[in-house]
Amino acid sequence: MTKPTRRDLANAIRFLAADAVEAAKSGHPGMPMGMADIAEVLWNDYLSHNPSNPKWFNRDRFLLSNGHGSMLQYALLHLSGYDLPLEDLKHFRQLGYKTPGHPENFVTTGVETTTGPLGQGFANAVGFALAEKLLAQRYNRPEYAVVDHRTWVFMGDGCMMEGISHEAASLAGTLKLGKLVAFWDDNGISIDGEVAGWFTDDTPARFEAYGWQVIRGVDGHDPDEVRTAIDTALAQDERPTLICCRTTIGFGAPTKAGKESSHGAPLGADEIAAARKALDWPHGPFEIPQEIYDGWRAKGAGTVREDQWNRLFDAYAERHPNLAAELARRSHGELPGDFAAAADAYIAKLQADGPSIASRKASQMAIETFAPQLPELLGGSADLAGSNLTLWSGSKTAASDDPGANYVYYGVREFAMTAIGNGLALHGGFIPYDATFLVFSDYARNAVRMGALMGAHVIHVYTHDSIGLGEDGPTHQPVEHLASLRYIPHNDVWRPCDAVESAVAWKAAIERNDGPSCLVFSRQSLRHQARGDAQVAAIARGGYVLADAEGGVPDAILIATGSEVGLAMEAKAALDADGVRTRVVSMPSTDVFDRQDADYRESVLPDACRRRVAVEAGVTDFWRKYVGLDGAVVGLDRFGASAPAGVLFEHFGFTADKVAAAVKGLA
Repeated sequence: MTKPTRRDLANAIRFLAADAVEAAKSGHPGMPMGMADIAEVLWNDYLSHNPSNPKWFNRDRFLLSNGHGSMLQYALLHLSGYDLPLEDLKHFRQLGYKTPGHPENFVTTGVETTTGPLGQGFANAVGFALAEKLLAQRYNRPEYAVVDHRTWVFMGDGCMMEGISHEAASLAGTLKLGKLVAFWDDNGISIDGEVAGWFTDDTPARFEAYGWQVIRGVDGHDPDEVRTAIDTALAQDERPTLICCRTTIGFGAPTKAGKESSHGAPLGADEIAAARKALDWPHGPFEIPQEIYDGWRAKGAGTVREDQWNRLFDAYAERHPNLAAELARRSHGELPGDFAAAADAYIAKLQADGPSIASRKASQMAIETFAPQLPELLGGSADLAGSNLTLWSGSKTAASDDPGANYVYYGVREFAMTAIGNGLALHGGFIPYDATFLVFSDYARNAVRMGALMGAHVIHVYTHDSIGLGEDGPTHQPVEHLASLRYIPHNDVWRPCDAVESAVAWKAAIERNDGPSCLVFSRQSLRHQARGDAQVAAIARGGYVLADAEGGVPDAILIATGSEVGLAMEAKAALDADGVRTRVVSMPSTDVFDRQDADYRESVLPDACRRRVAVEAGVTDFWRKYVGLDGAVVGLDRFGASAPAGVLFEHFGFTADKVAAAVKGLA
């Protein structure tokens, strides 16, 4: 064939997508066919990346928020020379191949974030762009722009409808994330048909009100218009840009283009054949001529870009060795070499000092201690900083140009805050922590789940952890939330019982680099617990013997977390006095405890002792896996009430007498 045209290059995307969906007998061909021309211009003319090194730190980041159109991204990666063979595209949506139904960052090289739940990829993109902005502020110097890349995100009508897009777009405008460029696939179609019946927002005006540069009315099938729009976006760095692209879903399919029938189902063999004829694509299924590959890969120049950057960074390192070393360490996700020892020394001092304080205050003390050692620690709260106690003396707002900016005032945006945190973590260079009340983790839960799915290193701080918050009443008193968060796979939940366990939880969350941690803290003061050195060391194992029975052979075991550990200790004293040899197990993290070896778990919870009672101010069923059907749980299987905390604990049966009675009631 002659030298391929831009339309030829875009058609390679279209037919790889259509053929893959047809082979799988499931998928979404319409969006890839509709956005192919936009993607071709972006990837061939603007995207700074290196397929030979997909983890090059200064690469541009491309995110597909409308992740159901995953074949668009797989086609782009394959055509651009990433390690994604054609065989994987032929086995789209099949077990064991690198082309799952939605993009997954842990499966497919070149995919930056896992998307699918609409709008979250866009919020992730805000996190990516914020990471670039803050790193550039801290590390760039005149003549040495070592952090200088952009974030590009594709999004559809569904992303725009989701509430998270409003939250994230509003904050992005406020933070002036000028290197964020979003492409709205304005095709007017969703699963149920023409969106005019339920989506009549003036979306461009909405984004303009958020402080975005908005480029309206771009023909998404005209490469020249797309180029002009991108050039306009790049001409300024003060505002994020929304490029509104009018497209036809299923472009090229003679009878299904522009219709919902092309959205989420194979086109069918006859329709694909007709599309080949209509778009002058004479090649068979999964057949890509070498000239097409050459047309894509010849424009990549990724190795040249990275080599140029490496030379710049080497010169920067000679001029600014300390900054370069710190940036390199952070980009590799490595902690300072002396962090663990310093953290352990702080924990030992806390144990010796023995403060009895609210664990939310203990959390703030831990942040105050650890943050000066960790410039990568980036905090934030959903308009509750004074209650969550996430601010520390060195906090500086991310809305400033301060090179030490390290705190985000997220406003009341729990969902976007959490998804932005995922983006910050996935970008690299940061360990983000965010915060709200535990009960409001409901607003954020799907983003917490996505972070766990992706292995994002994010720390979620949840305070006001039970009926112990008191007078605000049942709307604000979490009951099912601890269990709900614990049931998310790969999500570590910590509910510490005092200042020492709180510091250990923070250390564990900082050191864990393969997934999120939820740190759950109290509003009310918690009594300090006495421990030996071995017990302090054992906290990091998630569960340990806090107080043992006489002779180490228990008649009964009390298992507790958080504020209820002190209650269990009171009950133990009463039981011991009555001749019931009682062991108290503090279980700050069931997730971490469950990962310990069988011998350790047996040493803490010996199988021979079936007289077990779990105590936690939350739903009870979760604890059956530790106490069995022959044990008991002192918990709360109803909503709370409005009253002072002490009154509520008494009212709902959280007393030492009730716990002791539960033990005595077991055979």
